[in-house]
Amino acid sequence: MVRDARDEGSPPQPSIVALGTAVPETVITQDRVRDLFVAHAADDRRAARIVRAVFDSAAIDSRRTVVPELGGRGTGPFVDRDTGRIGVPSTAARNSRYAAAAPDLFAAAATEALAAAGVAPGAVTHVITVSCTGFFAPGPEFRLVTDLGLDPTAQRYHLGFQGCAAAIPALRMAAQFCTADPTAVVLVVSAELCSLHIQASTHPDQLVSSAIFADGAAAAIVSADPELSRGRPYLEIGAFGTVIASEGEADMRWTIADAGFDMTLTPEVPRIVGREVRAALSGHDIDADPPSRWAVHPGGRSILDRVESALDLSDDALATSRAVLRRFGNMSSATILFVLRDVLGAPDLTDGERVLAAAFGPGLTVESASLRVRMPAEPRS
Repeated sequence: MVRDARDEGSPPQPSIVALGTAVPETVITQDRVRDLFVAHAADDRRAARIVRAVFDSAAIDSRRTVVPELGGRGTGPFVDRDTGRIGVPSTAARNSRYAAAAPDLFAAAATEALAAAGVAPGAVTHVITVSCTGFFAPGPEFRLVTDLGLDPTAQRYHLGFQGCAAAIPALRMAAQFCTADPTAVVLVVSAELCSLHIQASTHPDQLVSSAIFADGAAAAIVSADPELSRGRPYLEIGAFGTVIASEGEADMRWTIADAGFDMTLTPEVPRIVGREVRAALSGHDIDADPPSRWAVHPGGRSILDRVESALDLSDDALATSRAVLRRFGNMSSATILFVLRDVLGAPDLTDGERVLAAAFGPGLTVESASLRVRMPAEPRS
């Protein structure tokens, strides 16, 4: 029997009390990016066929980007003006674009989450930022304090270069802070500008990343203060899990090169996830206490297909993850928070439903969290 943390005498549980998201203005359709890569293939018909197959099978309609020229707006170093092909900016040029664009996305997602929670910026006690697509210092956790007017004594942390799974360790850190101090109010914000590292390549391992990655930001307010969760559904945080797969270190990699960050995703990644995901989630007792809702990071259509098959899930169990992938692509670490936002916004939520969140990162690492839906007990005064 699962104990209700709201029972009299039970300690308050850390919870995700609100979520917020933000995306860049520029929309790029899958067809648009596919055609840029087909042009790069030039007269190599075999390469062009591979490009079309990879992009057309991604189950993505559109994505967002901080690079307007990728969406056909204006000119810039990412698309050659004369040839219409993908350009090759230096790592410095790409990171400069990150430093200019990322702070606004961090701030927009955080502002939405704070407003949804009814939390004044000055009430935030801890800030955790997450990103693997760029660097600057003072970093994004510093900028949030100055840009949003947070208390300058708020504790600040940044998780960098942990890939698509990093938002779950950030939530784990936030929950630990709230367990240690039940008055803590933790702002977790992830922002990824993956499109800055688009690579003009027809190699299948590079094509997959170009076909799925996108830009976006998401934020969560985590607290054990019961006053912050009154009047709205929220997600009570339970156990976390982290597992390194028996293989996959060479199959999902993120390295810094002279012309951007190189993401390698081999065809083995979905197969490894499929083979190991059930064991990786065994600590959550998914057979004895099956989740009623799943929040799985949509690392790609093939990964979702393999997870669905390995866990014997119904055809609609991963519908929320698939919908986020179709509308936004894979925004690396921010994506799982988009999925949780949509889970929490479902019109048919009921109190006590179990939600299992899972994400996959370099290593190959599986991060997971057990959550439980809690419906409003009473309106906030």
